[in-house]
Amino acid sequence: MGLLTEGSPLTWEETKALAGHVRKHGVTQFINLFHRLKDRQGDILKWGDEVEYMIVKFDDVKREAKLSLRADDVLPKLQEKEHRDPTGVKSLWRPEYAAYMIEGTPGKPYGGLLAHFNIVEANMRRRREEAEQYLKEGEVVMSLTSFPRLGCPNFTDPPTVPTPNNGASHSLFFPDDVIFPGHPRFKTLTRNIRERRGEKVAINLPIFKDKHTPSPFKEELNDGESSRAALPDHVYMDCMGFGMGCCCLQLTFQACNINEARTLYDQLAPLCPIMLAFTAASPLYRGYVTDVDCRWNTISCSVDCRTKEERGLEPLKHCKFQIPKSRYDSIDSYLSPEGEKYNDVPVVKDEEIYEQLLQADIDPLLAQHIAHLFIRDSVSLFSERIHQDDKNDTDHFENIQSTNWQTMRFKPPPPNSSIGWRVEFRPCEAQITDFENAAIVCFVVLLTRVILSFRLNLIIPISKVDENMQKAQKRDAIRNEKFWFRKDITTEDSPTVATSCCQKTECNVYTQMTIDQIINGKDGEFPGLIPLINSYLSGMDVDADTHCTIQQYLKLIQRRASGELLTTAAWMRKFVRTHPDYKFDSVVSEKINYDLLKTLYGIQRGEISCPELLGTSTQSKTQDSIPVVLERAENGLISSCG
Repeated sequence: MGLLTEGSPLTWEETKALAGHVRKHGVTQFINLFHRLKDRQGDILKWGDEVEYMIVKFDDVKREAKLSLRADDVLPKLQEKEHRDPTGVKSLWRPEYAAYMIEGTPGKPYGGLLAHFNIVEANMRRRREEAEQYLKEGEVVMSLTSFPRLGCPNFTDPPTVPTPNNGASHSLFFPDDVIFPGHPRFKTLTRNIRERRGEKVAINLPIFKDKHTPSPFKEELNDGESSRAALPDHVYMDCMGFGMGCCCLQLTFQACNINEARTLYDQLAPLCPIMLAFTAASPLYRGYVTDVDCRWNTISCSVDCRTKEERGLEPLKHCKFQIPKSRYDSIDSYLSPEGEKYNDVPVVKDEEIYEQLLQADIDPLLAQHIAHLFIRDSVSLFSERIHQDDKNDTDHFENIQSTNWQTMRFKPPPPNSSIGWRVEFRPCEAQITDFENAAIVCFVVLLTRVILSFRLNLIIPISKVDENMQKAQKRDAIRNEKFWFRKDITTEDSPTVATSCCQKTECNVYTQMTIDQIINGKDGEFPGLIPLINSYLSGMDVDADTHCTIQQYLKLIQRRASGELLTTAAWMRKFVRTHPDYKFDSVVSEKINYDLLKTLYGIQRGEISCPELLGTSTQSKTQDSIPVVLERAENGLISSCG
């Protein structure tokens, strides 16, 4: 969630009363920022990754794995170097929603050199090593997307107890003590989202129906509100923490100018569901095996602050809009001229704000985007930041912008900063190993280079992207589902790797393909993203070390896309279902959870071989001294894959 604004949080009623104030000044701040920076040119193509981690504590005597609530102890120690020398650190650390979570990023962004791919994995491993310096006996850092027994009795260390009748969440399962205590923003968001909605959030994931799973599957919840909200044959969760307590892998790209940023935003949007399915890593929730593989809908529901009126369950009376999606969801409109005709879903927007933006000489596509973001209320406001200088501050704009959690985020430069126009790529689930996370990062970064260099066009109708987002979360979607994708992604300026389509009409611009076909290609019909990457690389002067690094990563991508390697989600489900203690009743017991996480930790460290997940790729770097490898890589930008 980034750096946090210090201050005293307002109650929901106080925040609600200031919603108009925040919107009014937020829009003015954006207009001022836009006109000051719209002509900015020549920024370097920089990029960086964010990995979220969980602190897990193993009790090898009791054979239990818990979430350790020590982020507030560990973070200040991790941030000491940054406070002393912000420009000299190799990694940066930030708090996240839960008291067991920390977020790590490179100390500075990577640049335009292909050789930078050699240091991504080593930097990720250095982050883990840094964090592990401050852990206690039995504690480890893991890049798990979801903790399998989150919300089960006794899932934390130290033990915590839910408070269903008071506190921020009123959850039956997720104690308020599990929310990060180091800043009031997180509990404030939890409370205000619930109060704005008028009831607890409701998350229902379909249960995986195994041989002995009760049918119908229905829990006794002993709470009227929860009993009404819980669906039969679904795992029910009732708190923001079940979504925001998940970990992910995100990337941010700096573009040369605003137009390039808009192009990247649009071209990457259709890739979001593809990469969500590709990185699927979260089939286990609240101690059950579910029939989904990804976190996305869980988080979407966990922060869904829409009222019944806004959800279309009651006629509009007190609210201004019916809003089809949660504030955490896929994008609703493209921003570039190429994408405009594919905005086939009506965009709910504040018409007054839209007209204000048009009057301020902001083009209709960008004006629509901002006016759509600003249909949301602020859900977290601090007393010290109510009154601002709209010419120099952007806190009110960022208040709304940063709580629209979408698959892509279009990010204006911060005021008085050397940072340029950026886009954030947000769908990927966290992978177990640094090798996998680095492979995904480098693959997506290479795609951005190919998109810009070859002037690819991946845009399909927004409605099809929405459809793909739901398909992506299904069990084993990478093998079983077909996704809408553009048939001919090349333009007149692209290399002739792909066969050109016949004269294009709307009916033949896109078709359904498997992820294998999208990534690896389909003979004579579609070139495949990796062949296009290799075509791009063949025209570059790539040294042997960098070529070795990139090809290791691309091999992993190719083999997982083909179905030869399992996703993390498929591997975890298989592990549970083949565990000797599993009773084929969809239950992930304490013992199964311990063995699963112990095995994943062994894989993470390179101590357990897992060809089903990683193939024959050796994590040879794991056994090297991380500082030595990283120093060699950063000084010479060389890989250690040889």
